Amino acid sequence: MLRIRGTTYHFRRIVPPALRSVLNQREIWVSLKTGYQNEARKRASLLHARTTELFEKTSQALAAGQARQAVPHVRDALSDLHRLLDSPASIKAVPLPVSRPRPRPQNMRKALAVTIPKPKPQPLLLSEALTRFVLKNPHASADTCKATQRAVELFLQAFGDAPVSIIGGEKAGAFRDLLFSLPASLGKRKSSLTLTEEADRAREDERPTLSGKSVKNHMMRLSALWNQLLQRELVKKNPLTGWSFENGSKTIRRGWSTQELHTVMTGEWPSSSVPESTFRLVTMIGAYSGLRLGEICHLRTEDLQTIDGIPCFVIQPHTDSGWSPKTDVGTRIVPVHSKLIEAGLLILKDTTDGPYLIPSLNMSKDGVRGTIFGRSFSTMKTRLGLPAEITFHSFRHSVSTQLRNASADIREIWIDRLLGHEATHKSQGTSTYLSGITTTNLRQTVEAISYPDDIFRKGWS
Repeated sequence: MLRIRGTTYHFRRIVPPALRSVLNQREIWVSLKTGYQNEARKRASLLHARTTELFEKTSQALAAGQARQAVPHVRDALSDLHRLLDSPASIKAVPLPVSRPRPRPQNMRKALAVTIPKPKPQPLLLSEALTRFVLKNPHASADTCKATQRAVELFLQAFGDAPVSIIGGEKAGAFRDLLFSLPASLGKRKSSLTLTEEADRAREDERPTLSGKSVKNHMMRLSALWNQLLQRELVKKNPLTGWSFENGSKTIRRGWSTQELHTVMTGEWPSSSVPESTFRLVTMIGAYSGLRLGEICHLRTEDLQTIDGIPCFVIQPHTDSGWSPKTDVGTRIVPVHSKLIEAGLLILKDTTDGPYLIPSLNMSKDGVRGTIFGRSFSTMKTRLGLPAEITFHSFRHSVSTQLRNASADIREIWIDRLLGHEATHKSQGTSTYLSGITTTNLRQTVEAISYPDDIFRKGWS
């Protein structure tokens, strides 16, 4: 009666031979839309009762000599069951009435004094936990909400909604294994396939699958949600921790070589939605500051300030849009490199229309700015034949490498502060004096970044 395909249980029942020609079907197969066995059994028992009723009514209609057309088709008869399964919360066990002895007159007062037990609180579903602790959390950034919602949606597609209290290590492991089998292109195109079908097609076509990093990101988002549930004692443990995410060769990111920089800066920009001048501006800022792409795209005119007489980028949260730096130490000041000043960066503050410093960048529905730019940069890099080891993020690798190989006058904690990293050395001295780094120290660090003169000779004009 119960069958499982991939991660989803199905109800299967054979149609009696005498009714097959009338119902025009040999068997009944209905998806139970859940990956949890206990829930599947409950739904299957309801379907078994309904199909038994259908068979009995059909047999009675045939025995009474009714016309064949008067017998309902099995799919029509089961349409209400499909609608019922679309709303699992409505499937509840209905207790049978039990006759009770009437209380005798002398016991009537005692019977009336019996208090009616309060209904048990409904268990917290995973979808409800997402809404309550992430989507409606005023302190959660737009990136956190988007990434956590995506991870939860994948889990729900795979196993259906369920109380968080019953989701354990078995389901966490099955989710991890499923993620590793999904195609790397998942979500980048419209598809009507289930996740299991997507995994099967990826295996058959030998398509690239999700990287260990992508799988880890999804699992860590769920783990962060479970940590909140654990603190509130809504679950007994976090089944999303302690997993390995190594699934083969790992792509090691690195910085840009001079030749690779020359190739990308002389290549043809592929996007018509983002001007080439914006591509050159964003790329040059990344190369001469080590700022993350998201930090550059969300810079506002108010974030370009003069501090201690030095022009600086101020990387700070913007509560009105929900954007904030990746980490707490990501909130920082980064002096503007002299090469950017020579190229006319400071003029943008007075000439750019709108609140953002970088013009012509799109804002996604999730409040993430620069999504099309990121995709176009990746497309350009691929068309130019540049290796997977380098991405836009590689500018941070380049800056870090240059600074750590620069003059001994540049201290490690200055580099960490500039890039928004946790201090490399967690000594008491570092913790005490890190806040005392001056803007002059940071400008000295920034000015140690250098490239051949011909790399960015066009600027962004």
